Amino acid sequence: MLDISEDSQHSTNKAPPPKKPLEDHMESVNMNGSHVTLVENLPVEKVKSGDRIAILDFGAQYGKVIDRRVRELRVQSEMFPLNTTAKQILDLGGFKAIIISGGPNSVYAVDAPTIDPEIFTCGLPVLGICYGFQLMNKLNGGNVSREHIREDGACEIQIDTRVALFNGLDDVETVLLTHGDSVSDSTVAPDFQVMAKSGHHVAGICNEQRKLYGVQFHPEVDLTTHGSKMFENFLFKIVGCCGNFTIQNREQACIDEIKNIVGDKKVLVMVSGGVDSAVCAALLSRALGPNRVTAIHIDNGFMRHEESDAVEKSLAALNLPVHRYNYGTTFRSSGEHAQEGEMSLDECDDPELKRRIIGNTFIRVKDLIMKDLNITHEEYFLAQGTLRPDLIESASALASGHADTIKTHHNDTALVRDLRNLGKVVEPLKDFHKDEVRELGKDLGLPEQIVQRHPFPGPGLAIRILCAADRRPEFYFDLPVFDEEVHGSIQELTEKLISAAVNPSQGIYEYHRLEKARTDTLLSLSQRDRILAEKQTFQISAHVLPIKTVGVQGDARSYSYAVALSTDERPIPWQLLFAYASVIPKLFHGINRVCYAFGRKIENSIEDLTRTLLVPQIVTKLQMADHIASNVLFAREPAYTGVTLQNVGHKIQQMPVVLLPIDFDREKCAAGSYKHSIVLRPFVTSDFMTGQAAIPGIHIPEETLLEMDYAIRSNVLGISRVLLDMTCKPPGTTEWE
Repeated sequence: MLDISEDSQHSTNKAPPPKKPLEDHMESVNMNGSHVTLVENLPVEKVKSGDRIAILDFGAQYGKVIDRRVRELRVQSEMFPLNTTAKQILDLGGFKAIIISGGPNSVYAVDAPTIDPEIFTCGLPVLGICYGFQLMNKLNGGNVSREHIREDGACEIQIDTRVALFNGLDDVETVLLTHGDSVSDSTVAPDFQVMAKSGHHVAGICNEQRKLYGVQFHPEVDLTTHGSKMFENFLFKIVGCCGNFTIQNREQACIDEIKNIVGDKKVLVMVSGGVDSAVCAALLSRALGPNRVTAIHIDNGFMRHEESDAVEKSLAALNLPVHRYNYGTTFRSSGEHAQEGEMSLDECDDPELKRRIIGNTFIRVKDLIMKDLNITHEEYFLAQGTLRPDLIESASALASGHADTIKTHHNDTALVRDLRNLGKVVEPLKDFHKDEVRELGKDLGLPEQIVQRHPFPGPGLAIRILCAADRRPEFYFDLPVFDEEVHGSIQELTEKLISAAVNPSQGIYEYHRLEKARTDTLLSLSQRDRILAEKQTFQISAHVLPIKTVGVQGDARSYSYAVALSTDERPIPWQLLFAYASVIPKLFHGINRVCYAFGRKIENSIEDLTRTLLVPQIVTKLQMADHIASNVLFAREPAYTGVTLQNVGHKIQQMPVVLLPIDFDREKCAAGSYKHSIVLRPFVTSDFMTGQAAIPGIHIPEETLLEMDYAIRSNVLGISRVLLDMTCKPPGTTEWE
């Protein structure tokens, strides 16, 4: 039986003799290793000449990845707010080109951000990405319109390889598209030519004489297969950069920043055992010496099975004594503002409120621990292993002033921002992405098990349990397909439309909405998948789940429904299932996630939920399922099904295990259910901003997933079904909440 630790237990591990901290480094540098000079409030050095790229940040979820891609090619880049003028950039000197990021807005929204039109006439080459592409088209005399079919996910486009940006690429390329507004052939700006198409949508335009290039897709992310080559073409063939920029030692830059902020005071750092907080703690120890760093680990009651024990052991490698506190009861009984009468965490089913309660409780518990350790706010700073993606998804001004809030991170709540505004927070990794942190961890000599550990969210399993206070929530699904008189519930009609989409070979439908869903699906599939779909002889069942999950579509937050597909066909037709999973969110804008349900085909719509809140027995259920899935992924124990398992943990960068308040096989006449279902989310990524859902037989063996399904249902009481999340990011985020 898994144990739920209670409060007031405090232990401290014993550390080996500390290493000597690095010697002081005299020069003050910022996070990317360049000197800081404030020129007209822009934190960029003024130079007479240079080889720099200006990035105008429109709030793209991937804006910082653009910066990384440029720097990886040894070209210096600087990020500017969107209201930066062409004159300001030119006056700073040394800038050879401008890149305009994507953003969560529509170019025709009332409050849509825009830029200085002289950006396009100042003589510098410009690359506009997503929103930047649409703005380039609009401000140069073209038009943009809202389309019925969204594009969200990896798509194939046709490109003109004679255009300099696409030199050396294939005529058909796989790219990430995530947008609702589109440009068509008839709305392209005068004097611009079409250089890329996605079906009838324009995916790229250019005016090569003026060196202006715009792409609807995101070349900066992993899901765009040859995006790095496109940046290489832009920077070297079009702009003429030299590629001689070498970033100074980032470890030393982080250490310098810590010393500058902390001065002669001390630091309290909260460590989870993950790579982010571990690298942060290691940097603090190197910069200040272990005697000026107090590390605490807080068990909030939502850790994985025996996680805190493993954390305590692994952090001993940092040569830091770690104070461990168990505060499970406090977290479950706390509200957002610690005020009488407000909803507590164990009564809450709102995902954003859950995150805010947990984040604020961390800060309040931190204050209790400071009293216990006799340390004061005046004497200590708070240190966090906050990363760039955390701040971007929380829409923090530190990362992007215009990013849309995808989800509130526990290390970027209102209380944390208040401390940050007071200058009391040290976040040396705020300019880093996960893969960069891992590289830094290797350089610091951290153990492999810490550096390569799968990410685990600070709120823990609390955000992997989808809570439900109401058994039958109201179903909202706003689609243009329901603009005429129809019969049946919205859920039933939506399921009929999706069923038509995933069974396109079943014949022509008389009802034109069903026929449109069928034909739109075939048009949206790749040629290879379309051939499979047209030959499909088996039935796939589609059911909309009455729960919502967080996603990112068009650089903006979506909070939409999930769909479960099921079939009796064996072997499981993974290629078709994943093809449909990529198409459904494009055609049905109220859907942002698609799963496959193992087992027999689901027959009935899911209308009722299992009442689920953050109480110990529910947490224990997910702890057990998560522990079993992890053991199977890393082949730690013999398989229940008798097959020989491979250790594939190194092939999967992250695998959240999620508990849903759904009993798929409950009898219609039953009064209620105690059963839940489990979702497996194996995920493949290198930039941790976008990624591919692991495909059985390609990224992960099918027998590994079948073993997880069997082992969880056999060993965890009250599990209805196990599902596989087939959604890429975007449109679905890695976590469900």
